[in-house]
Amino acid sequence: MNVPLPATEPAIGALAALLLVAVLVEPARRVALRCGLTDRPAPHKAHRRVTPYLGGAALVVATLIPTAALVDLDGSRIWLVLAAALGIAVLGLVDDARTLKPSTRMAIEALLATAVALGGVRLNLVGQEQLDLLLTVGWIIVVTNSFNLLDNTDGALATVACATAVPLSVFAVVAGQPDLALLLLCLAAACTGFLLHNAAPARIFMGDSGSLFIGFLIATSAAMVAPGRATVDRSAVLLLIIFVAAVDTGLVLVSRQRAGRSWLQGGTDHVAHRLLRTGVGPHALLGTLFLGTSTAGLIAVLVSAGVVPGSTALLGALGAAAVLIVLLLQVPSGYGQPTRREQPTSATTAGRAPDTVRG
Repeated sequence: MNVPLPATEPAIGALAALLLVAVLVEPARRVALRCGLTDRPAPHKAHRRVTPYLGGAALVVATLIPTAALVDLDGSRIWLVLAAALGIAVLGLVDDARTLKPSTRMAIEALLATAVALGGVRLNLVGQEQLDLLLTVGWIIVVTNSFNLLDNTDGALATVACATAVPLSVFAVVAGQPDLALLLLCLAAACTGFLLHNAAPARIFMGDSGSLFIGFLIATSAAMVAPGRATVDRSAVLLLIIFVAAVDTGLVLVSRQRAGRSWLQGGTDHVAHRLLRTGVGPHALLGTLFLGTSTAGLIAVLVSAGVVPGSTALLGALGAAAVLIVLLLQVPSGYGQPTRREQPTSATTAGRAPDTVRG
């Protein structure tokens, strides 16, 4: 049962998340350096200095502690979401330290996605229980990894996650899920605080622990609150919520397919890298990503309010994504040719090994 939260609790939770990140990032950075949890420069990497991981661990703690402290977990699905998100963060942390096989990582992701789907998180796109269950599991896995791939340039994922979590929190309030809204606001605040350390030039990387955690929370939350009774309306809202990540993933898949590269092989071929090659500066890049994500989120809100028809929004989003991918494919992919303008980039951009699911 979802009991409305006191009006002050979202502000308290967000402020606590912001302060926790501020307090925890530097100790996490020192621990990572001491334990060797770092991303080191190499010929196939774009960054030029040793940079520690564990930023994601600080972000996870800063998001979960205020949420758990302020929300009554009894009788709410939010506890299952929190537990599964923590599990995906631990998976990412292990992958940061040991580089798991893609098959192992995917199997665990599928297990956690299935757990939350069986716990009541559903897309409800087709109205058939078993098919909706499969669609939900697939959605969570794909979106989780799309946001993981989006962590490819300093500050990129934190910027997009913040701009995504805010409209999602609005949907959560409208859907009568204030506990989920609080969680999303804490995530947005934690990402904002993390940007102080992760914007170019980054002093710490988020790593898979943070990127998988963010992707999983956004995918699960979207499935829980995406409004609209008609399938086309819900589909439009879902696509708009993940628009930037979807464009980035589509661009990477097409680019690597055309180049005869494995989809799992890292490279500096993402939206952010190509924009940097066109002369966009690091801070202007984050502004562009924020504007694109916020615009898509605003249109999603307008669709949910009935101002914009879902069919129009869906066709427009698909068309815009296709045009952006075609245009960005005209910019050099940078395979094997990292440039000074691309640095410093995140760990997921460079990839520690060419056979892992990374940027």
